[in-house]
Amino acid sequence: MEVGMIGLGRMGANMTERWLRGGHRVVGYDRDPQAIGRVVEKGAEGARSLEDLVHKLTPSRIVWLMVPAGDPVDETIEALAGHLEPGDVIVDGGNSNYKDTQRRAARLKERHLSLVDVGTSGGIWGLREGYSLMVGGEREVVERLRPLLETLAPAPDRGWGHVGPSGAGHFVKMVHNGIEYGLMQAYAEGFALLRHKEEFALDLHQVAEIWRTGSVVRSWLLDLIARALEENPTLSGIAPYVADSGEGRWTVFEAIDLDVPAPVITLSLLARLRSRVEDSFADRLLAALRHQFGGHAIRREE
Repeated sequence: MEVGMIGLGRMGANMTERWLRGGHRVVGYDRDPQAIGRVVEKGAEGARSLEDLVHKLTPSRIVWLMVPAGDPVDETIEALAGHLEPGDVIVDGGNSNYKDTQRRAARLKERHLSLVDVGTSGGIWGLREGYSLMVGGEREVVERLRPLLETLAPAPDRGWGHVGPSGAGHFVKMVHNGIEYGLMQAYAEGFALLRHKEEFALDLHQVAEIWRTGSVVRSWLLDLIARALEENPTLSGIAPYVADSGEGRWTVFEAIDLDVPAPVITLSLLARLRSRVEDSFADRLLAALRHQFGGHAIRREE
């Protein structure tokens, strides 16, 4: 199967490599020629422009976007749609707001083009472990994507699913990220409490390793905490500044709109905002953890 990939940052490049390993043909485009060169070295074909990418794909085409949410998605879709033909499919694999996705899908449908939203989780580990994929869109169109989705997922029958119509995939991913905020905050606060009990001189890496096996709080996030603490036991050099991608905010807004109480997710978001004006070990751990699972940048202390 063939697919065009637009956006060859770390995740886009890793997804491209996973497809190549699965025997799919990939045509890649990015504004950065060096990014194109890196995936070409892996076996993909490079495109000089959006028009060139479309020209190199066989109708009916599948073009997958991995670009930042917001205006970049709108701009890319608008530029791309002018080169596509009825029956072609655009996939948004980024973290778009589901309301934007619904709007875009309706507009593309008027042009006889399909939009599929794929909430994608897996961060920098997806190449090795596979990606969790939450898919929204028309069922028959999603079925066309099945070979690509099965290749990206941890296994063909696990880690992905068609969750509903247009926007549903990004909505589920939004809530997924809200839950992630709460889990990360609980771990961070717990380890901060352990650290402050100075009379016991606890080895936090040892505690994390103990909890990883048999404990009810074991998880992949805990695995990454253990890794972070092994690499840097005191988290020295990491500024206690925790960024947010926006999806936690959207989750809180949605909870308010739907009259659904979500105090843990809300407070975890507020804790990230507070981290930008205060200093705490918990925030250092949160920053380190975001780097561990997603490769997110760490703000270094001066």
